Order: sequence, then structure tokens, then C-alpha cells
Amino acid sequence: MLAGFKTFVLRGNVIDLAVGLVIGAAFTAVVSGLMDGIITPLIAAIFGEPDITRVGNFTLNGAAFSIGLFLNAVLNFLLVASALYFVIVMPMNKLNERRQRVDDTVAEEPAADLALLTEIRDLLAAQSRQP
Repeated sequence: MLAGFKTFVLRGNVIDLAVGLVIGAAFTAVVSGLMDGIITPLIAAIFGEPDITRVGNFTLNGAAFSIGLFLNAVLNFLLVASALYFVIVMPMNKLNERRQRVDDTVAEEPAADLALLTEIRDLLAAQSRQP
């Protein structure tokens, strides 16, 4: 039972998931700092509010609506997603493309000794057909 669990954990998928989760949390903290320190005050200054979450607030029949709160969440999501894409996903895709090109090149070109043996075989076969 424990051997199966060990195989599952060390297979790679769980480790990749854990690393992705930790990196995602770190990026979330960085993006939150960027949002709270620079982007939110900038947008709030444009609209003349002290905080972006107060932009577009209104009340309807006693219910409070906050467009700025939604805008803040969307901006956080977009920044985290773009940071993860440009820092992790895109470089990994480029690395996988390079590896694939190298694998394709290696698969297309036979090894030198194999090419030599093939040539010798073809020459011997041609000589055996001649009278």
C-alpha cells in the first residue's frame, strides 16, 4: 500500500502540481503587491477615489453594488494569469519545442556506424547478385 503511494507521489505529476501551486501562490503575492501599491492607486487617482474598490459604487433598494471591487478582482486575475503565462508557460513551451526538434533530428539521422553497416550490407548484396 505504501509502495503504491510512493510510486504515485514520485511519478512526477504530483510534484509538478505542488511546484505549480507554490509558484502560483508566490506570483499571486507579487501581483497583489503590484495591484495594491501601483495599479489600484493609479486607477483610483484617475477616478478621484482613494481606493479602486470605491469606483462605481451605488446603492439600489438598499443593496450595495461595487463595480470597482469586480474590476480589482479581474485585474488581479489578468495580471496573475499573464505573469504565469509569460514567466512559466511560454518558456516551457519553447523548451519543449527545442527538445522536440532535437529528438526529431536525432530520429531522422541514423548513427554513423549504422549508416556504415547499411552501406556495407548494400555493397555485399550487390556483389552477390553479380555473376
